[in-house]
Amino acid sequence: MDALVDTVIFLGKFLYYFLESLVFKIIPKRRKNVAGEIVLITGAGSGLGRQLAMKFASHKATVVLWDINQESNMETCRLAKEKGDVKVFAYKCDCSNRQEVYRVADQVREEVGDVTILINNAGIVTGKPFLDIPDHVAERSFYVNAIAHFWTCKAFLPAMIKDNHGHLVCISSIAGLVGINGLSDYSASKFAAFGFAESLFLELNLLKKTKIKTTIVCPFFIKTGMFDGCTTKYPLILPLLEQDYVAQKIFNAILEEQVYLIIPKFAYVALLLKQIISPKMIIVLGEYLGVDTCMTSFKGKTIAPELPCDIERKHQ
Repeated sequence: MDALVDTVIFLGKFLYYFLESLVFKIIPKRRKNVAGEIVLITGAGSGLGRQLAMKFASHKATVVLWDINQESNMETCRLAKEKGDVKVFAYKCDCSNRQEVYRVADQVREEVGDVTILINNAGIVTGKPFLDIPDHVAERSFYVNAIAHFWTCKAFLPAMIKDNHGHLVCISSIAGLVGINGLSDYSASKFAAFGFAESLFLELNLLKKTKIKTTIVCPFFIKTGMFDGCTTKYPLILPLLEQDYVAQKIFNAILEEQVYLIIPKFAYVALLLKQIISPKMIIVLGEYLGVDTCMTSFKGKTIAPELPCDIERKHQ
């Protein structure tokens, strides 16, 4: 009897939410107002992080910028302040260093207030075959691209839970949903970031903290220095994405409280096919789309040598 009741309740809720999703496809959700929200963006010194900072600044949010490169971070700060009468705060922070994240987080709480929108954007990419990746670089990929999300969420989520108000944004990647040749460490770390964000979304739902929203973003390659030299075989199907276009899509998704954002839309088709076709068919599809050779001419950014935090971790 219990199974029957559970099934009826499940089908009723499932149908209701299905119809709700169809309605929101036709009638967009009312966008939330981010004016006065305290928005923290990691990796804000350039690329997507800088574009997002300017989007939020132009909508009167208080913007907190974190980046390991203080000079570029201050340039983002200057550009964001040009958007009008807005409060912008820049901090130097190596997000891969747990102690530094907690220290700077304390400073932010004291000088700015409790963060209400956290955007985990900082990332690095190696772009080398697996056996050519130095151990410390592989470790750093995980610390920056995934484990840093643990530290930032631990630092700022308690205040969100207390107030039942906030928004967690994870910038993952298409490479966090599909393994890509030449991106073994990057792809693995982005899979980890996606899994962490999705698990946290479900955990908060179970805790009935429904006013804390989650947005998980999986874009294809963006035209930033990180993916300099990457190519695409069919730009009309899988284009290299412009920074401002992606930033606007992410900004819209946050305002509409969208949980998943995959860019471009064709990627939804590829991901569906991945679940139903054979591995050999997946390889053929990848070859057709040029995914197997997209990293051949990769240049990217220079990966830093071992930092003190890397050496310290080796001896822990």
